[in-house]
Amino acid sequence: MPTPRRILLIRLSHLGDVIQALPLFHALRAAYPEAALAWAVQEEFADLVGGLPGLERVITFSRKGGLGAWAAMGAELAAFAPDWTVDAQGNTKSALTALCSGAPRRTGLARRHWREGFAAGSSTDLAPAPQPGRAPLHGLERVLLLARHCAGAAGLPQAPFRRDPGLAPRELADGRRALSAGLASPTPSAPESGTPAGAAAPILLHLSRAGDPRSWPAEHFADLVDLLAPHLPLLVLAGPAEEAEAAALEDRDIPVMRQAGQRQLAGILAAAAAVGGRLVAGDSGPAHLAAAVDLPVTLLAGPQDAGLTGPWPLPASNRAPASHHRVLRRGDLHCSPCRSRTCTAARGPICMTELTPATVVEDLLRPAPGEARERAQDRDQDRESGLETRPPFARTPSTAAPQAG
Repeated sequence: MPTPRRILLIRLSHLGDVIQALPLFHALRAAYPEAALAWAVQEEFADLVGGLPGLERVITFSRKGGLGAWAAMGAELAAFAPDWTVDAQGNTKSALTALCSGAPRRTGLARRHWREGFAAGSSTDLAPAPQPGRAPLHGLERVLLLARHCAGAAGLPQAPFRRDPGLAPRELADGRRALSAGLASPTPSAPESGTPAGAAAPILLHLSRAGDPRSWPAEHFADLVDLLAPHLPLLVLAGPAEEAEAAALEDRDIPVMRQAGQRQLAGILAAAAAVGGRLVAGDSGPAHLAAAVDLPVTLLAGPQDAGLTGPWPLPASNRAPASHHRVLRRGDLHCSPCRSRTCTAARGPICMTELTPATVVEDLLRPAPGEARERAQDRDQDRESGLETRPPFARTPSTAAPQAG
């Protein structure tokens, strides 16, 4: 097979999935250093991929642009003239993009990983299927199968593999400045007994937009800030889709930083990772972006199956290295995870609305490895000394976890 000269990577949406396609980009770039590389993506995610080092062109698609959007993208595809497309999306829209490109070679995901199986016929070759009987793969694992098919060991070593957004030194410096400017320090009056070990490490909270069953309510985020603010440095973040939720928190005198773009957000998350921070967020793009820059995530999981869509690497998994991510969910619901974008439960998405701020606080106060024994020894010493200590953020009737039923 001839060496490709012009490669088009296709992953149009959504933000989390675009982020999970980054290992494929890096693998292609490493395996074919002389080839020109372009990425076809929806215009709302172009900011993230546009700054990738070694990407020659971003070909954008307007999701709501109708036939005109297809014509505009077709002109960009013709101008780039790829000889190979690599489809990491696997649906009708991405298949049409590959066909419109005119590329003689069109490679796609394994057939079973296509949303519409018939569309796999647009490809001239497909990634190998996983071994029979294996559990369903995480979204990133599907991309890795495709990357190894396309780039081989030269482009994608078994581990570790590269999946970062390629932030430039200027972007990293801007992220550090934004984090420093936005962090709210703990109040000086906080009692020493209520300050967990490692309190200097910042906690970042990313708001969720209303109307999505995967979203945690804005009032829960506000209550979480009230519980944590006396003890931990905090930064609340919001994108354009969360403007209403940001305004609701500001009505409670809680400052919210509006991110200026996806790469700016990546810089802030990378800065938090460098100082031992953690992100609290739902199963959405920001959680995956945090994972891509090695920021630990506390995932607020409800309808989604974190084993298939959560930040990588998976917690408690034998398919990945040890993970620093954690998954929180209300575990007594028969309907969760349902993996649905709509909720039909009579009481609404209680998998998220009844995941309490107190539960999140308990997770954030969980000792890091090696700390648990020290804390137990401290408690034993307190008891021997006759001291009575009240756990910080002890539950009250208003924040108690919901009972089953």
